[in-house]
Amino acid sequence: MSNPAVQEETFTLEEILAVARNSHRLILWNDDINTFDHVIYCLMKYLDYTEYQAEQIAWKVHNEGKCAILEGSYTEIEVYRKILKGEGLTVSVE
Repeated sequence: MSNPAVQEETFTLEEILAVARNSHRLILWNDDINTFDHVIYCLMKYLDYTEYQAEQIAWKVHNEGKCAILEGSYTEIEVYRKILKGEGLTVSVE
């Protein structure tokens, strides 16, 4: 017997694709290699963070071990992962 109070939720193809496109995150991990200055520099240069925002991210990574720094399509995230990895940062895609 169905419950009339429960409605089935439906999504359009556009809504599903929008979620799928933006379901990936670039994670910056804490490591013992990179300096705060280098991390801040990379965040500002490649991801257009302000100096203040980049400093806040660097401290979060230092204190919590990781921080999501970008969301987007897998292709977009993968481009930035490769760039930041090339700069020596420890990054992964979730």
